[in-house]
Amino acid sequence: MSCKLCPRSCGAERTENIGHGYCRMPAAPVLARAALHLWEEPPISGTRGSGTVFFSGCSLGCVFCQNEKISHQDFGKAVTLDRLREICEALIAQGAHNLNFVNPTHYAHVLAALLRDWRPPVPLVFNTGGYDRVDTLRELEGKVDIYLPDLKYLDGGTAQRYSGAPDYPEVAQTAIREMVRQTGPCRFDDNRLLLRGTIIRHLILPGQLNQAKAVMDWVAREFEPGTVLFSLMSQYTPWGDLSACPEIDRRLRPGEMRAAQEYMENLGLAGFTQERTSAREEYTPPFDLTGI
Repeated sequence: MSCKLCPRSCGAERTENIGHGYCRMPAAPVLARAALHLWEEPPISGTRGSGTVFFSGCSLGCVFCQNEKISHQDFGKAVTLDRLREICEALIAQGAHNLNFVNPTHYAHVLAALLRDWRPPVPLVFNTGGYDRVDTLRELEGKVDIYLPDLKYLDGGTAQRYSGAPDYPEVAQTAIREMVRQTGPCRFDDNRLLLRGTIIRHLILPGQLNQAKAVMDWVAREFEPGTVLFSLMSQYTPWGDLSACPEIDRRLRPGEMRAAQEYMENLGLAGFTQERTSAREEYTPPFDLTGI
């Protein structure tokens, strides 16, 4: 396949078993973990957990990525489409409230093929860094129930410095508009589990309070109340080699978190905030081929 799934549109020839291009992944899905996960937002995790399937490789290059083992180091195991369906069915049998595909942008073609002839009995979650092409998302229309995108930055210089993607702000904003168009306003079941809708996430970075405020301002302006949910995340943990970005080589300060949370409350954004205790390494799942 000549790949143009992500906004980099690198045109790499990804064969079934050989990876090329920015994401370095083959056409066949490479997975690092499949298990119930209890640390997503409450209407996603519920009481039994979200059935997370972690894809290896990435179309972004975030210097602070806590999933570095799979996003940068490409750890994982290639599986067939039939095996991917078996993995999904096993998670459903374990009681997963939904199927949660984590970092699936460069494997959107795999999800489209998986869902062409099979519809799971639980909602399907597209859990993404927000760096997505609208054309790619439209290939999934009617198949994805819940979009869970990041909105990391609204400043191109910051996006280039930390993720190697100066076009990230415009791309992510356009992608999120498309996601919301597809899902419509959030809908819940009787247990307040999300059935359909979009939750926009923002991870607060050290020294980037103004960035967090700009993101929240955009969400509040862009969407009518009740249309989307907003998740303000404070789980940032210094990770990997940050020698080129020493300003984020620290944990968040209590004042940064408190100010961001107060700003969110004052804007009246409906959603979720994390406690500072979430900024611990054990909140990153072990990538050890569990469930693969």
